[in-house]
Amino acid sequence: MCLIVFAVNAHPNYPLILAGNRDEFYERPADSAAIWNTEPKIIAGKDLKAGGTWLGVSETGRIAALTNYRDMRQIKEDAPSRGDIVKEILTSQKSVPDFLFHLKESAHQYNGFNLLAGSSDAFYYFSSVPNSYHQTEPGVYSISNALLNTPWPKTEWTEQKFTKLLNSGELNNDELFSMLQNKSTYPAEMLPDTGLSEKLERAVSAVFIKTENYGTRCSTVVKVNKKNVLTFEERTYTPETGHVSAIRTFEIPL
Repeated sequence: MCLIVFAVNAHPNYPLILAGNRDEFYERPADSAAIWNTEPKIIAGKDLKAGGTWLGVSETGRIAALTNYRDMRQIKEDAPSRGDIVKEILTSQKSVPDFLFHLKESAHQYNGFNLLAGSSDAFYYFSSVPNSYHQTEPGVYSISNALLNTPWPKTEWTEQKFTKLLNSGELNNDELFSMLQNKSTYPAEMLPDTGLSEKLERAVSAVFIKTENYGTRCSTVVKVNKKNVLTFEERTYTPETGHVSAIRTFEIPL
């Protein structure tokens, strides 16, 4: 995932809500969300090149999602796939804090990343850049390809829009997906320097990215309600048009 907003105990009906976009090269093969034959079973899309995933949930109620930390000057060419981390934490028998504690030992092997993981009872944030983690307090959060709540224009806009939707009452998935399809870009003077060209930095400043060979491939909304039912919806987009090509929905009583 390359942009995520989430709310922890910030809505009266949903202890945990997460919405995000996965941005990737169009040529990189991937499968839409499905049930994996793992123990425990998980629901996730699959990166067919490396075998991992960017976001998923398990039948136990564990949720995990990862964004890349973008610093083009610090790329490790032979680093393992960061998608393995999401798959591993979703299927691990360790508690989330225990998994993250041990992840600190190997995080340096990967290119930079941010990991969100946990459940509606306790949700955690791990970053490989300071190589640390903590449990998130109740509130609304945003993250893209920098640290949690770094004020990039698109994360600020999305967090503000997300907060308005949270305060409007019953959350409608169509409104959340519409939020994730904002194609507005921002001028160079408002953007970070992550090592991309100015033209590309501006192109990826949109919530929903569309370039010639790279862009938003899918959007996902995960909710856990007060009755402890988890719902998962993924919408996949056609690269040429940006139109929805597939919708996957799942419901898990926890």
